[in-house]
Amino acid sequence: MATEEFYEVERVVDRRRSKKGGLEYLVRWRGFGSEGDTWEPESHLSTCMVHVHQFNHQQRDRTLLRSTRYCSPTPCSPPPRTCRPPPFSRTYDPPSPAGWGLVSGPLSGSIRSVDLSRIKILVPKSPMPSRPPQDSPSEAALSLGGPEDQLGPPSEAALALGGPEEKPAGVQLGPGEERARMGTRPRGQNPPPGAPPPSGAPPPSGDPLLVVQTAVTGATGSLGRRRLDEGPGFDKRLRFSVRQTESAYRYRDLVVRKQDGFTHILLSCRGSQDNRLTPEVMKEIQSAMATAASDDSQLVLLGAVGNVFCCGLDFLYFIRRLTDDRKKESIKMAETIRTFVNTFIQFRKPIIAAVNGPALGLGAAILPLCDVVWANEKAWFQTPYAAYGQTPDACSSFTFPRIMGLAAANELLLSGRKLTAQEACSKGLVSQVLWPGTFTQEVMLRVRELVTVLQESKALMRNTSRSALEQTNERECEALKRVWGSSQGTDAILQNLQRGTELC
Repeated sequence: MATEEFYEVERVVDRRRSKKGGLEYLVRWRGFGSEGDTWEPESHLSTCMVHVHQFNHQQRDRTLLRSTRYCSPTPCSPPPRTCRPPPFSRTYDPPSPAGWGLVSGPLSGSIRSVDLSRIKILVPKSPMPSRPPQDSPSEAALSLGGPEDQLGPPSEAALALGGPEEKPAGVQLGPGEERARMGTRPRGQNPPPGAPPPSGAPPPSGDPLLVVQTAVTGATGSLGRRRLDEGPGFDKRLRFSVRQTESAYRYRDLVVRKQDGFTHILLSCRGSQDNRLTPEVMKEIQSAMATAASDDSQLVLLGAVGNVFCCGLDFLYFIRRLTDDRKKESIKMAETIRTFVNTFIQFRKPIIAAVNGPALGLGAAILPLCDVVWANEKAWFQTPYAAYGQTPDACSSFTFPRIMGLAAANELLLSGRKLTAQEACSKGLVSQVLWPGTFTQEVMLRVRELVTVLQESKALMRNTSRSALEQTNERECEALKRVWGSSQGTDAILQNLQRGTELC
């Protein structure tokens, strides 16, 4: 289990480009192994840029090392060794049959232990007889990069790469040719001595042409043969399933951890750097909470990765779908929000929200549905419903006036006033404001103290308002369907997006 330094970055493992072109880093968290690595945008790592700079410096060093390793040789250096004669020519020099010519001569002066002037290579004067495409070694080698379903059994694939041909009696194999021949038959499938060759294999022959062809093709297809000989083929689809089965708490836009007596849910949306909510993200949160409701967790801790808690609905995602079928998509989105909010209303175990940064719209409206809200001093809260021409959601039309009074709720819901963490605490939206430098450590200590609280305590406090919250949620979602289904509501969202107003 993690200690108080649960979210401390140990090191950066990898780097990639997101679909939008931004940089993302694969982070190794202190106290967790490789199965806990998560991809984080660069903006989420502002407090640990030392690890990012260290990783980038190491990457540059590796690039320089590779570039110096593969640079072109200087004129004074000896010429590179480009080819090597077939090793069987050192021990086997058959008489030249009709139709064959001799090509001899030194290949390189860099080999001192062998007299290269005596090496002879046999090449045919006439073209080699054509082979069927499926038996061509080059075609079989190229087919290794294709889909795996095109490959046959390992034995057939090895034969297609230029299977083993028997050498004439009395011919000694050189070390290079033995290496080229080692991989033509999969391990564990060598037939016993005297066994007939498999069907489809070329018959043994003493023709020197086959000997030369085997030695030449052995070098070109050695890499492909080695891959096939290592064992049965690996299904690419397993790469996705292995990642998902490493932990039962693995999600695309969430980081979910099972701690001592509680479940920690962290927003880490890949589609946006400010943790905006889409239907997929909301469904993942519902799934994580359903798992926590059925296991031995005493409570749920809801937080976020980075410097932003949640900036509400992803209206850019939403408006792209409203243009196709406005009425259908507005109903679909409103129903998604209704189900999402009901998950918080009907959750029987305590919910603790750790607001590490700005919370806007739906991200701020769900806070009164949590039992305890701790906020970072740098966090701020806003519900800019008027800017988007939208009505309140997540029961905020009921919970905000009940918590902070009608006047303060109207100012927040109707005019979109921004509240600091201290103001939100004084109005009752936040339970306590914690120091930014030790926010994570303070939250973890306080959560462990609350694990002993039984869920019956929440039932006593929430049962009186549960039905009222569900009815309010139903009314708000019906209002959202009407607003989003109208042209005025769509135009208001478009105008706000075109102005490029960045609320987070």
